[in-house]
Amino acid sequence: MNANRTTIKSDLSTLLGIVTALVIIGLLFVYSSSSIYAAHQNGSAHYFLQKQIIGVVLGLIAFFIARKLSLEFVYACTPLFFFGSWFLTALTLIPQIAHRIHGSSRWLAIGGFSFQPSELLKIAFIMYLARFLSKRENKPFTFKSAYLPFLIMTCMTGGILLCQPDFGLATTLVTTAGFLLFIAGFPIMHLALAGGALIPLLGLLIYTQPYRVKRILTFLDPWKDPQGSGFQIIQSLIAIGSGSWWGSGISHSKQKFFYLPMQHTDFIFSIIAEETGFIGSSIIIFLYALFTYFGMKIAWQLKNSFAIITTLGFVILTSLQALINIFVVTGLLPTKGIGLPFISYGNSSLVCFLCMMGIIAHFVDRN
Repeated sequence: MNANRTTIKSDLSTLLGIVTALVIIGLLFVYSSSSIYAAHQNGSAHYFLQKQIIGVVLGLIAFFIARKLSLEFVYACTPLFFFGSWFLTALTLIPQIAHRIHGSSRWLAIGGFSFQPSELLKIAFIMYLARFLSKRENKPFTFKSAYLPFLIMTCMTGGILLCQPDFGLATTLVTTAGFLLFIAGFPIMHLALAGGALIPLLGLLIYTQPYRVKRILTFLDPWKDPQGSGFQIIQSLIAIGSGSWWGSGISHSKQKFFYLPMQHTDFIFSIIAEETGFIGSSIIIFLYALFTYFGMKIAWQLKNSFAIITTLGFVILTSLQALINIFVVTGLLPTKGIGLPFISYGNSSLVCFLCMMGIIAHFVDRN
């Protein structure tokens, strides 16, 4: 018993060490990638770095608060958390209080402060799904008792995200939910039916939005419009390719000089690859692989089913988001508005990811 507890504590320390390394790397490259843009737009090269440091401080506060909450309280409040975060996300559709960036209404602007409630929703969705599955433990999965509630929950979450629109997060959450249902022993036939139904729905969502069709066409051939729709991915590939083995050196990126858009947010991995080369990029990927391994190892050592499923959900969601981001910037997936976890600039995302780590740490403490 003591040996098992020592092992899981050691694994948690390793996981938190990996997260710390990713956050530090994020601070370094948020500054490196944004300094020129920040000096031009905001009059200070440190503008985005300072805001990211605030995000780290808020994230650490969220981490320690989440670590101290009681498991029973978290479990009991999960439905309230889910519906509350869903309601906050719905408020982004109100123009008077929404803050639009790049054509999407994902932020609430209140009193000069803006945040992204969908980041809260992704935590709440995973926890609510975990609560639902843990209550179904050792019970038969029927359409009425399992499949229908899952569909309602998923449609509520995916629907409000698509209204913003946030196609990337909606896809990531639905995929994560599919993995969790499979792990929980959900009937393969039901999962196959859900997956089959999503294919034509996915096609319809793409077909009815011209900008999504354009993204697909750009993904297939970005060089068809190198100065227009293909510009961003081409500049990203130039950045990655020019990094070679060892990179141009930290802070020596050329693409950050107004060539690569969103260089400190969605495309920060491109700047990392340019400045640290194949070796530096491989280290980042290796850190995410270690994160996945130790996160899942921790999950399977927990005793509470709600804690197990929640931890697996957080680990899968984080790893999947990192994988999608890297695939996008390397041209292996169409462009989506998804940042690199713990590294990309964005306080709402950083705070929520660190909050997830606090919840996992709490599960370990209570194990």
